[in-house]
Amino acid sequence: MAHLRSRRRLALAVPVVLSLTASLGFLPAAASAAPAAPAAARAADGTNLAYVVNTRTDHRTIASVRRAIALNGGDVVVSYDKIGVIVAHSADPDFGARMRTVHGVQSAGATRTAPLSAAGTTDEGAVQVLSKAEAAKLAKGAAAGEEPLEADQWDLRAIGADKAARIDPGSRSVTVGVIDTGVDDTHPDIAPNFSAAQSANCVSGKPDTTYGAWRPVDADHYHGTHVAGEIAAARNGVGVAGVAPGVKVASITVAQPDPSSLFYPESVVCAFVFAADHGIEITNNSYYVDPWLYNCMDDPDQRAIVDAVNRAQLYAQRKGTLNVASAGNSNDDLDSHALTDDSSPDDSTATPRTVDPHECFDVPTQLPGVVTVSAVGVQGAKSYYSSYGQGVVDVAGPGGDKYQIPDTPSKNGRILSTLPNNQYGFLQGTSMASPHVAAVAALLKSAHRHATPAQLQALLKAQADNPGCPAGPYDGDGDGVVDATCVGSERVNGFYGFGIVDALRAVK
Repeated sequence: MAHLRSRRRLALAVPVVLSLTASLGFLPAAASAAPAAPAAARAADGTNLAYVVNTRTDHRTIASVRRAIALNGGDVVVSYDKIGVIVAHSADPDFGARMRTVHGVQSAGATRTAPLSAAGTTDEGAVQVLSKAEAAKLAKGAAAGEEPLEADQWDLRAIGADKAARIDPGSRSVTVGVIDTGVDDTHPDIAPNFSAAQSANCVSGKPDTTYGAWRPVDADHYHGTHVAGEIAAARNGVGVAGVAPGVKVASITVAQPDPSSLFYPESVVCAFVFAADHGIEITNNSYYVDPWLYNCMDDPDQRAIVDAVNRAQLYAQRKGTLNVASAGNSNDDLDSHALTDDSSPDDSTATPRTVDPHECFDVPTQLPGVVTVSAVGVQGAKSYYSSYGQGVVDVAGPGGDKYQIPDTPSKNGRILSTLPNNQYGFLQGTSMASPHVAAVAALLKSAHRHATPAQLQALLKAQADNPGCPAGPYDGDGDGVVDATCVGSERVNGFYGFGIVDALRAVK
């Protein structure tokens, strides 16, 4: 998958973003750098672009804005009246600017910089597929009561998930929605716990619940299947085990079906609303919303993206959904005030810019109430690639680290999980850390059925184990160069937030 790791940085939640609401009236207006030209200006050849138009939620305003969209050369794709977000297409390069002058419109802008005819996930490096011969060899050495490949799952033991499963594997009344590249629900480790009734394809911005529409388009779109297995691979004597093998998983596909696998804003808006309306208690978000790595508030297109996705995820929270997101793989201190974004926009020609992550927001991980997750390896140390930042990271989870070698049969420090076509493979990244946290949250929700998203987040933090900042300089890749500086206390710090989540405590 060509776009699998085009993303260089994922910003984390910082205090200023707590002022975000469904209205942009409370969003900071200044960015740290001159923004790129508005996206719509780069589509002046008469081809369609997608837009989000954000309005008040009363029916009269929405009806009036829909009429204005048509009068200004646009077509409504879908209208999410409950949150005041309308997805539209238009070939007019001035469509966004015109819609921003319409009475009742609070923000509007293009969601991409390339025509429709033309996210990236947060795993680090290519997948390592486990061969059938290797799998067979591992299975022969499996201990009694273990899944055939569980000996290579150091991550389960690191957070007590193997012991937790013997106490409470989680409730089938709890579902984790995997907002991703699609999930292969025919995989024997996923099929027993898959919820088709809570799955959909949201790529167009409008949910398609046709049977099987949620599946990956090909084997290269493996990311969502790997994530789903980490969460809820069944303990059924086949392959691997998930952290919460008794809960259900659903697939909400948002990745473009081409090799880019981009995650556009309208797709993610659709996913959050669909999850909320279909009783999904937890969502896992191992991606960032394309095409902008950071969305600066003085750019009208980027401002509209933040507004639209934030409305959708806040709607999900109000309906009882906890949203968990990966922190990024750039080993950046995201409590700093200047980072280089040289990958945006990632759907056309990138223009390097310097941004302040306190003012230019990564979506969805910097949105209020979203649990931001950093990654650790088998030694419990921050993974060499994981971004960090005091007051930014909420909790940490096993994401894998090729430099931290476990005492397992394969000696592989990455995370082993499911792949499409009944395969298994190793991946590392904050993409892998986030589903571990989502799964522990599902165990907590199983034990505390009436807990709100805020209460679940508080429980994750309270039960986490914090190793504290390293005693000496941090050299994640062992090259003799200090790679990062941890700031904070043993209770809360920039590397681990409140600590590494604990599945065993969640069920006790």
